[in-house]
Amino acid sequence: MAEKFETGQIIEGKVTGIQPYGAFVALDDEVQGLVHISEVTHGYVKDINDHLSVGDQVKVKILQIDEEKNKYSLSIRATEEAPKKAEPKRQKPNTAVQQDSQQAGFNTLKDKLEEWIEQSKERENTYKN
Repeated sequence: MAEKFETGQIIEGKVTGIQPYGAFVALDDEVQGLVHISEVTHGYVKDINDHLSVGDQVKVKILQIDEEKNKYSLSIRATEEAPKKAEPKRQKPNTAVQQDSQQAGFNTLKDKLEEWIEQSKERENTYKN
């Protein structure tokens, strides 16, 4: 059987069964392999039934062949291009907060408390006048 198929080969197959842990794919009339749920697509797959159904024609890559046990490990994900990661959006910092924090430095709360009380008193006096 290993004469027909080899590791790394990409081939069309048909989904013949689905289990919570993966899908069985027939490569021909004699050979069947397993696509583990982690190899169905890029990203997390909660329910394999959302991605595959019995009878689906799929392109798979042969990851591993265990001739003694006659087991074929397959991957659909390996036949697809990985999605590009979106760059995280950078938020512009509030300039007022940024300036205040630059002036403040890394002072402890205790160090800043007296300064804040003094600023509060100054503001009170400004509003009273």
